[in-house]
Amino acid sequence: MTKRERVLAAVACQPVDHVPAGFSLHFPADRNSGEAGVRAHLEFFQETDTDILKIMNENLVPNYGTIKTPDDWQCIGAMGQDTGFIRRQLEFTKAILSQCEPEGFTMGTLHGITASSIHPIEAVYGYDGVRTLLTEHLREKERPVLDAMARIAEGMCALAHGYAQAGVESVYYAALGAERRWFTDEEFARWIEPFDKLILSEIRKAGCKVFLHICKDGLEMGRYQGYGELCDVVNWGVYEAPYPVEEARKLFQGKAIMGGLANRSGVMVEGSKEELAQAARDTVARYGDTGFILGADCTLPTEIDYGRIRAIVEAVRA
Repeated sequence: MTKRERVLAAVACQPVDHVPAGFSLHFPADRNSGEAGVRAHLEFFQETDTDILKIMNENLVPNYGTIKTPDDWQCIGAMGQDTGFIRRQLEFTKAILSQCEPEGFTMGTLHGITASSIHPIEAVYGYDGVRTLLTEHLREKERPVLDAMARIAEGMCALAHGYAQAGVESVYYAALGAERRWFTDEEFARWIEPFDKLILSEIRKAGCKVFLHICKDGLEMGRYQGYGELCDVVNWGVYEAPYPVEEARKLFQGKAIMGGLANRSGVMVEGSKEELAQAARDTVARYGDTGFILGADCTLPTEIDYGRIRAIVEAVRA
């Protein structure tokens, strides 16, 4: 099987010659965009030899103005494929696709509605501060905030279709919002779920496979139960959430699972290459080789030795 054939078979929960692997990381600031970013991606793909060629996305929704009150969210305007940060991400994607190996399974990164809504002002308030601000503003006066989020969602839908037109086969949708410390179940269902599902449905309409990544810890995973019909693969913090693979298979019945390894603790950062290889083999033995893609809870440390990832990839191919 080629890498692409292997991943597609795993996504469809069909037999594979061996379990495919997919890992990613955030590249350093001086190597995450432009020509340097293209070279960094190609180097990562070549040195790690992963089956999935995941294109990172540091082209975030920019700061459109000061946001201190709910009404201030009106500064965020309409977005489409011609909007600067979206256009730059699509150009970046095309440049990488034009040079990467043809047999790999390609993937574009799309930040979900919660992450994309906080990106404009995260640098101003900090991560916890901006999450608190978004929650408070929605509770205080939801309409102008939801209107801004709707415009952001339109931009993410445009990015999804742009990815498909550029030639990627799948989209990695990074979802936030199910952490218990921010929204209640009712607030999540009212403010977050509709936008998530809108964007996920547009990814599907564009013709791409959907990899649903559920990010952060302290998760109420049940909030995502209704997302199963809109995704093909689910990835989350098995150790970070925490939430075991066995339970996820019940929650997302019939869906492929990606993960199995902690991303920033344990053997991934402390073990030898031999221990990494054994951990990979043990993980596959535990979760099986059908409907499973070996990966991590989330992105790996930026500074990780690529040889450590290669050791995992080669172990499951042996």
